[in-house]
Amino acid sequence: MTERVKILVVGSSVEAESSVAENLRNAADLEIAATWNDARRLMREQCFDGVFMGRSGDGANLNEISDLIRATQQIPQGVAIVDEKQNVLWANQQLNTWAECENAVGLNLYDALGSAEIIAGMKCPCRKAIKSTRTARCLIKSEGEQFFRVQANLMNEYGEEHENPVEILVFVQDVTSDERYRQKLNAIHEAGVELSSLSPEEVFHMDVEDRIELLKSNILHYTQSILAYDYVEIRLLDQGTGKLQGLLSAGIDQEAAERSLVVSKHANGVTGYVAATGESYLVEDVTNDPLFIQSFSGAKSSLTVPLKWQSTVIGTFNVESPEEDSFSESDMHFLELFVRNIAMALNTLDLLVAQKTNAAQKSVEAIHREVALPIDKILNDAVNVMECYIGHAPEVEERLRRILRNARDVRQVIHRIGQDMAPAEAVPSGVALERHPLLIGQRVLVVDSDESVRNDAHSLLERFGCIVETAETGGEAVFMVRNTDSNESYNAIISDIGLPDFSGYQLMLRLQEMLDVVPLILMTGFGYDPGHSIVKARQAGLHANAILYKPFRLVQLLDVMETVLKLHGSSSPAPGSNP
Repeated sequence: MTERVKILVVGSSVEAESSVAENLRNAADLEIAATWNDARRLMREQCFDGVFMGRSGDGANLNEISDLIRATQQIPQGVAIVDEKQNVLWANQQLNTWAECENAVGLNLYDALGSAEIIAGMKCPCRKAIKSTRTARCLIKSEGEQFFRVQANLMNEYGEEHENPVEILVFVQDVTSDERYRQKLNAIHEAGVELSSLSPEEVFHMDVEDRIELLKSNILHYTQSILAYDYVEIRLLDQGTGKLQGLLSAGIDQEAAERSLVVSKHANGVTGYVAATGESYLVEDVTNDPLFIQSFSGAKSSLTVPLKWQSTVIGTFNVESPEEDSFSESDMHFLELFVRNIAMALNTLDLLVAQKTNAAQKSVEAIHREVALPIDKILNDAVNVMECYIGHAPEVEERLRRILRNARDVRQVIHRIGQDMAPAEAVPSGVALERHPLLIGQRVLVVDSDESVRNDAHSLLERFGCIVETAETGGEAVFMVRNTDSNESYNAIISDIGLPDFSGYQLMLRLQEMLDVVPLILMTGFGYDPGHSIVKARQAGLHANAILYKPFRLVQLLDVMETVLKLHGSSSPAPGSNP
């Protein structure tokens, strides 16, 4: 038998005796209140399933009224009427349930919701609704860590000129799951910031092993504290061999952590499959999955997602559980977001191919950068002095040539030390050295009066294996070329068209007097060509593509250099180079 509902009828005695009220008595227990003041008093004392107001009309349908009353009690949202002090005058069953009492009437609204405090939105939506007569909202959190969205609407007019007391209709929605989802996303974002928060200056002073251990420690910490996973394995992909090498593991058997896996859809477990497809893989029950390979005794479910950097798979992240069906689609979404941050952190620390890059490489580069121009100055001074002694003092000339060789040897020694301390295999795959092998070992002379240009020439071109020397003027460039041994001749000469003493065309003519083939590249600003230097140089044999218009991008410089090197037969590293 259906339990009878309890209805509060508000109206005059005549209305209470209406046919509608009589019909209600057949389906519900009625309590009569002549006025709203009486109604509020009764609602504080008793719990009602609904309220019926007079003047509803004799033709009202009893079933419709009964359905409306039951619907109000059964909706998942809380509904209440409160006064200006936010005390409950009436509440539906859902709000009573949250209040953990039979009738929340008389309780303060926020006390009824678990001593909740406002954490977002209006500081007091009920008072705001009274003041503005508009809908006001806020987000509250209970002591039991439940989150509720509260909406307040003023029901009636009020004030000194009105007899009616203030009544506010409040709707309450449980948004705990949505809020926890949002908080988890925020926590994952903050964790990602922390994973990559080391500045280059801080990283510079850390050994590579220290950097790796710090990153591994942070990854494991956030995996356990935010995602609550205790069984974790991360593997990185060696792009050269296709092997999936272990970066870290927790809770995983040692034998499983040391297991050899490669990128493959078959015979390499879920990890190999995910690395091969780039798609996440959820195992609800390991006993029914053909790909799963046990990683610890008692594992019953797993979730594996690909580590990607710029759409390229660089590894895998696997979590497992001793419980069946332990992971959901939401878990997959969270883990996929988290591993994006890990991939970024791995890229920041240069761990994708090799974990050997250390502070020595930067130190050697800094030393080389500081001595590059001073050595060039020694070379320039030596050839200038040598010009005075050629044919007059062979002994002095030989001594000056020895100075030239020694200065160049100093530069090469610094370069070799840098390679020994930061070997080539420690450089990530895909860097320009692999894309421009033609430049390795090529000797380049850069002629420009701007010191910053000469300095940049060293830092940029030497990155690709070039041996760079510079000169400030056309005269110095001519001396450098004339006093260079055949095994040290320049494979490319890059010059500004507006030197202090020569134009680019004039430099080309002087070089043609000494060289059978002049591997010249001219640099100029757009529209700046005094004396039509470029036009004349082209007529004298300059290659049509051997021109750089400032400012130019690095790739343009490299392309032009390769064009000139191929044109003049420099298709292999220069003799004596040590790429």
